[in-house]
Amino acid sequence: MNIGMGIYRLISGAFFRLGGLQILKRKYKNDISERTGHVENIPANPVWVHAVSVGEVQSASSLIRRIKSRSTYPCVISTVTPTGREMAEKLLSGVADRIIYSPFDTRRFVTRSLNAINPAIYITMETELWPEILTQLKARNIPAFLANGRLSDKSFSRMRRTKFFWRGVLNCLNKLMVRFNDDRDKFASLGVPSEKIIVTGDCKVDTLLDRRKFTDPEKWNWLKNGNSPLFTAGSTHAGEDEVVISAFRMTRRKFPGARLAIVPRHPERALMTVAAALPYDDVHAELLSKIEPERISADIIVVDRIGVLFDLYAASDAVFVGGSLVEKGGQNPFEPALFGLPAIHGPCMTDFPDTERMDSYGAAMCVHNDSELSRAWCECLLPENVKLSMKNCNAYFNTLGGAAKKTWAEIESYMLDRKNDKA
Repeated sequence: MNIGMGIYRLISGAFFRLGGLQILKRKYKNDISERTGHVENIPANPVWVHAVSVGEVQSASSLIRRIKSRSTYPCVISTVTPTGREMAEKLLSGVADRIIYSPFDTRRFVTRSLNAINPAIYITMETELWPEILTQLKARNIPAFLANGRLSDKSFSRMRRTKFFWRGVLNCLNKLMVRFNDDRDKFASLGVPSEKIIVTGDCKVDTLLDRRKFTDPEKWNWLKNGNSPLFTAGSTHAGEDEVVISAFRMTRRKFPGARLAIVPRHPERALMTVAAALPYDDVHAELLSKIEPERISADIIVVDRIGVLFDLYAASDAVFVGGSLVEKGGQNPFEPALFGLPAIHGPCMTDFPDTERMDSYGAAMCVHNDSELSRAWCECLLPENVKLSMKNCNAYFNTLGGAAKKTWAEIESYMLDRKNDKA
């Protein structure tokens, strides 16, 4: 164990000795038991897949389905956030053998969890790099892998400043399967040997392709005002609602009966989103939970629950992908493009480095302000562009897919080599 890990343990231990657990109990309320390592009814020697929240669970879904169809391993998936757990139950109920909360990353809780779960393999998704659990896995000689690995510019900059610490943490991983070349280069510059890093593509694409098969495009048609268009702004952050509403008001000059659905990235922001429309007399916003299908008077519907956006994209005529007009790294541009809708986004898409290639295919489009967004929405509605957009999006997705298959193949290969070495 290096000095950096010793300091990490000292700090995390001090936090809990000084009342940190009481703070976390107030935050997580009834969810505290599993977070402190009290885990029950775990199948023997499972693959433990860890996914922090909604996006990571989506990435994990296709991988877990691949594991279950191609091996005899049981699967346990852990999350940190309640919304992540809800998404896991939605996507993986009946597939994963157990859905649990991950332990707080301090020595005694991680030890208790590992004793209870005793995984054969540990897979962590995207950017979930918890030093204590990775250190203990290595000490127990349990293979650990990063799947769908990515590093935003912000995370990379922070980790580079403490490279001496993260080099040790990252080298607890036996292999790192990352999305794109840009991700590979970042991990390599942090000190991970190049032979440990494999570019496999984005598992989210596989999950979304699977979900598209079971999506009902008419599910949210009742939000439309007759044949008028429905615009959707997905996963918006603070600072974007005002821009989106302004763009919608401009667009309604050409399409008076149009409606806008805004889906805040965090549902607790929904009332703030409604408030953003209050200064205007020409548009009226309401929460989705307050709307009766037969009596829609709102021009703007603010979605105040999770798990709606993907199906909502299927019913939309044009979209905006949030987290991209503010410095949040962007949200998933693949989801609308799967339905032939160009993923209109702002310039801040660092969490999705392949967006530039999407732009080049015409599967995405960058805008910088409300007038550009309105113009892009209007262009998407032109009859000649509807078919072209579908063609462009399909062409882009034909270059992707198969990441879950490649990821599990790498892990299987490693496990087979490990078995042969022991023989």
